[in-house]
Amino acid sequence: MAKKVVATLQGGAGTKKMTKVIKMEKSDKSGAYVFNEKVMNAEEVDEYLKK
Repeated sequence: MAKKVVATLQGGAGTKKMTKVIKMEKSDKSGAYVFNEKVMNAEEVDEYLKK
C-alpha cells in the first residue's frame, strides 16, 4: 500500500498563512521562459505577481 505524503505550509495558532507562488518570466539571455518558485506570505502574492 502506498503512503500518502501531506505537506502543510500552515502551522498552529499565531502563524501566518504561507503560499507557494510560481511565476513565469521571459529570460533576457536566451529568450526562453523560466519558472520562478517562491514560498511567501499569502497577503504579499498580489504585489509579487504585479512586478
